[in-house]
Amino acid sequence: MVMDVPQEGELQITAFTCSVDRLLILWKLRTPCSAYRFSGHAEAVTSVEFSPDGRVLASASQDHTVRLWIPCIHGESSVLKGHTASVRSVSFSHDGYSVVSASNDKLIKIWSVCYQRLLFTLFQHTGWVCCAKFSPDGRIIASCGEDKSIKIWDTRNKICINTFSDYEGFPASVDFNPSGTCIASAGSNNTVKLWDIRTNKLLQHFKVHRAGVNCISFHPSGNYLITASSDGTLKILDLLGERLIYTLHGHKGPVLCVAFSKGGENFASGGVDAQVLLWKTNFDTLDYEEVLEHNFRRTHIDDPPHLLDIYPRSCHFHDEKLTSVEVDPTFDVPDMQTPDPVIIDIRTSSYISTPGVGKSEELLSPSASPSARSSKRKAESESGLAVLNVEQQRGISSSVDCALDHIVGQLEMLTLTISVLEERLTCTEDKLKECIKDQQKMLLKGKQN
Repeated sequence: MVMDVPQEGELQITAFTCSVDRLLILWKLRTPCSAYRFSGHAEAVTSVEFSPDGRVLASASQDHTVRLWIPCIHGESSVLKGHTASVRSVSFSHDGYSVVSASNDKLIKIWSVCYQRLLFTLFQHTGWVCCAKFSPDGRIIASCGEDKSIKIWDTRNKICINTFSDYEGFPASVDFNPSGTCIASAGSNNTVKLWDIRTNKLLQHFKVHRAGVNCISFHPSGNYLITASSDGTLKILDLLGERLIYTLHGHKGPVLCVAFSKGGENFASGGVDAQVLLWKTNFDTLDYEEVLEHNFRRTHIDDPPHLLDIYPRSCHFHDEKLTSVEVDPTFDVPDMQTPDPVIIDIRTSSYISTPGVGKSEELLSPSASPSARSSKRKAESESGLAVLNVEQQRGISSSVDCALDHIVGQLEMLTLTISVLEERLTCTEDKLKECIKDQQKMLLKGKQN
């Protein structure tokens, strides 16, 4: 199960999850929350990610395909075929125009989102490729595989420009920090490593887990890194203080994925226990003025590295002799636990039933005599047909609230669909204008000749 938290605000937080059950689920995390299921893949779904604007979704599957979805109630999707083995990960470029996929066929493929076709293929890994990610500026791709290497690719020249190799284990996940100057790797040997791609050096080396690390995610500030491990825990690392600050328990079994929200106020995790947990951060409650002054050199925003900064294209081996930061798990802070979140699965229904209410009552005409109305009311009171107890009234209220929330959710999805269609029409009009201009130019040239 892999997930992402693309939007957040006072009114709405949405998240998409995928699973071995071949389904993608859109969660609208409100009170009560609602969920929408999307089906299309023939095998387990291994990765999912929103585009930067949140209007397109990409998913990878063991059925050897990548799918592009419009996250609406109809679940429209397009299939991208090209891999010959299970696809392990998908990731959007910063502008949302391209998607990179990593597969067990040892290949990395870059796809056009607009034209829904393959742009080019990168091949130099000698083992299964576990993960591939675009840099924040889109000029570089970082990939890792079971050949125990992390490779840096130039997207313009379509070549591998650097390789980081390790003797221990293999990296299962890789990600860029927000400034694009460093990458972090999650290792099967229970470690997390932070690399500087400009100087080709290993900056930090954390040994905080007791089992393989499956996923990592940078906080938007770049000062924190969260990890998900097969030891059943999540750990938050303070990169400025070079220490472990939180160990989080909640999953029953290995934790497979974790992702910060765009604003960093929340993060979500998924595990083999078929649970998705949403967590709230408390970084804003900590006073880091002294830490920032002491680590000013690493807190200022660096410019993205130029491609010349990461040449030459030679392998760089790192072993335990180099200076690294090792965090002893015995110094963990007390575990923090949260109860299981309440998840309400909203299903569409053709009608709304009101429990406890019988057939409709006959209405007396205004011309009926007072004595007739009085006798009628007396008869009804005696028969008990006009009396609703408190539980029935509560049932009616809850049913109406549920129906209204469902209607509001449907209207929101319809609004999103309409906006996407409007954008498509605008793009089509622009293309038509360009075609007309080109035809006019060709006609003018023909007349001149």
